[in-house]
Amino acid sequence: MASLDNDLDPVLDKDGVRLTVDDAIATVTLTNPAKRNAQSPALWRALTEAGRSLPGTVRVVVLRAEGQSFSAGLDRQAFTPEGFDGEPSFIDLARGADAELDATIAEYQEAFTWWRRSDVVSIAAVQGHAIGAGFQLALACDLRVVADDVQFAMRETSLGLVPDLTGTHPLVSLVGYARALEICATGRFVSAEEAERTGLANLAVPADQLDGAVRDLAGAVLAAPRDALIETKALLRGAQERTYEEQRVAERAAQARRLRDLAGLGE
Repeated sequence: MASLDNDLDPVLDKDGVRLTVDDAIATVTLTNPAKRNAQSPALWRALTEAGRSLPGTVRVVVLRAEGQSFSAGLDRQAFTPEGFDGEPSFIDLARGADAELDATIAEYQEAFTWWRRSDVVSIAAVQGHAIGAGFQLALACDLRVVADDVQFAMRETSLGLVPDLTGTHPLVSLVGYARALEICATGRFVSAEEAERTGLANLAVPADQLDGAVRDLAGAVLAAPRDALIETKALLRGAQERTYEEQRVAERAAQARRLRDLAGLGE
């Protein structure tokens, strides 16, 4: 996959994550193709730092990965007694106090949470395998463009675990409870065709067209006025939790703000 961040000085480049910014578009790249971009606590902290490092000019964030696979999921070294250098192993974490374990998982989840911010639109460009934590990272984004060789799978259940990196909510929202349960319970692969058909992917394209398709989508998003898009994203996200009447109220309030702003009467 040709790079979306060629010739740009990185704002951040550490622990398998690189952040570059080109005016209104930021690109977050997973940079450990030798390990199929397997994930670790250090990578999750770097992703969280990338989110905190975005300049205010950024409107679109593209998430992509080097190599043939988007992400093979959690690096299994986390389950060994020695874990990662400088990190407690997951086995050691399990032996700790409940509050400590809860706080640690919450910290990991931050890497998957900021992509839903109302002031940016996040687009995942996904090729090859997106397994477990890799699947959940793609689900963390607002939109997904996938290569025709993509293979999604949620393998946590087969390991005796659950998907805990914020992926269950968007998965159910996108494909419904029954299909989400079947995907998680069986751990089977979801192809590009199925992903596009069921709403997991907004668009499926040949692998050599992935970069171009993402650029086109980012450009289309940028064509909309920023404040109108922020209000629209907030409305759509909140619609899942609001009643019909509550959504009507929210729409009126948002439109009033937009009309006042367009009339030069905004705060």
